[in-house]
Amino acid sequence: MLMDEEEIRGLDRRGPALVYMAVADDIAARISRGELKSGDRVPGELDMASTYGIARMTVARAIKELRERGLVQTVRGKGTFVL
Repeated sequence: MLMDEEEIRGLDRRGPALVYMAVADDIAARISRGELKSGDRVPGELDMASTYGIARMTVARAIKELRERGLVQTVRGKGTFVL
């Protein structure tokens, strides 16, 4: 399960930081700590949007950032998985 927004370092929806980057960094940190392992399915966009209290499009951008970092892979119709 993902953390509440108060626990996510750098997530201030009113601040100047990019929210999608803070979310991507949080998920990347979870991968680094082994909380999400290779092959694990990342929660869906709607679940993450609800958990983080952000728009679904912001979650989609965070997932795109994680793909660009080479941390996850999205399989159409299946979900997003840790590499």
